[in-house]
Amino acid sequence: MPESAGEKGNKTRRRVLGDAHVDRATANATDFDRPFQEFIRDGVWGGVWSRPNLTLRERSMVTIALLAALGLHEELALHVRATRNTGASEDDVREVLLHVAAYAGVPRANAAIGIAKRTLTEMKADREGDKR
Repeated sequence: MPESAGEKGNKTRRRVLGDAHVDRATANATDFDRPFQEFIRDGVWGGVWSRPNLTLRERSMVTIALLAALGLHEELALHVRATRNTGASEDDVREVLLHVAAYAGVPRANAAIGIAKRTLTEMKADREGDKR
């Protein structure tokens, strides 16, 4: 039997964002936002991120560009952190944000670069702490 959109979405969401994030989001869901969480799981992660035509790295880069262009800073930081799971590199993030500057504007890219720098620095510090 083929996987449902929810099953596929849950696997992909966990692969990209990590178990801790998904577990937190699921545990914090209430009757108010549970339908939204299910929509994200089924529609976004199961219906879009799980499609075969783009790699997770490519989807990650597109998502970072869109979030930066729209000025969605909290989601941007989340998806910069997710690059550790998608295969998008620091160089990829930089190049995508240069594209944002060219096509969505320097102020949006400037804000996104600041967020990416802070997030990437935090990620490096976490990795160095793990090595100890």
